[in-house]
Amino acid sequence: MSKRAVLEVIALDAEDAVAARAGGADRLELVTDMAADGLTPSVGTFTEIRAAVDISLRVMLRLGDGFAAGDIEELVCAARELRGAGADEFVLGFLDEGGGVDVSAVERIVAELDGCRWTFHRAIDRAADRDALRKQLADLPGLDTYLSAGSAAGVDDGLPTLLAEAARRGEPGYEQRLMVGGGLRLDHVPRLRAAGVDAFHIGGAARPGGWAQPVSSAAVREWRAAMDE
Repeated sequence: MSKRAVLEVIALDAEDAVAARAGGADRLELVTDMAADGLTPSVGTFTEIRAAVDISLRVMLRLGDGFAAGDIEELVCAARELRGAGADEFVLGFLDEGGGVDVSAVERIVAELDGCRWTFHRAIDRAADRDALRKQLADLPGLDTYLSAGSAAGVDDGLPTLLAEAARRGEPGYEQRLMVGGGLRLDHVPRLRAAGVDAFHIGGAARPGGWAQPVSSAAVREWRAAMDE
């Protein structure tokens, strides 16, 4: 395919960022504490990574494990501080107790982002109704990406959903880019690319030595090559 797909890699620090960039990453998702599946990094971490690489950085806004928003004012404060440090792309997503999108929490944070681009992350894979969630968020400013595996269990289980959603791109609620991540393997890529998916997200796959080791530029390069075939 002639259109270059976006490759996003999780980075915990500047060392990760430099290696991911060297391997061909187009964008980084900045988080801390992968034991909780990725929380908001410090302003210091953001500024170090921003100084180390020149590619897009999407910063996680998430206070704790799970998909409840938690303390909204703390989230707003974090977003404000990161914006002040120069962050201009973000990742977020909150659900209520019934598995519906927490619209009030999302709207409160998005208002603080003041037009910045952002991703609604894998909370969509835990939603009671994915289609309803998309349509509720469709008109929020800055939302340009959904990160999804199609299922809470990962891409193997979610592949039919991902293919169906890719086929709906451009419909109301489906204008945003679908970025696939969560149990993603290299052998999934050709079928997803053939379906029109043009964005991929990797975390552990960029770290053959596990999360205790830094990103491997060679591993990222392998993904870049697979996506460019």
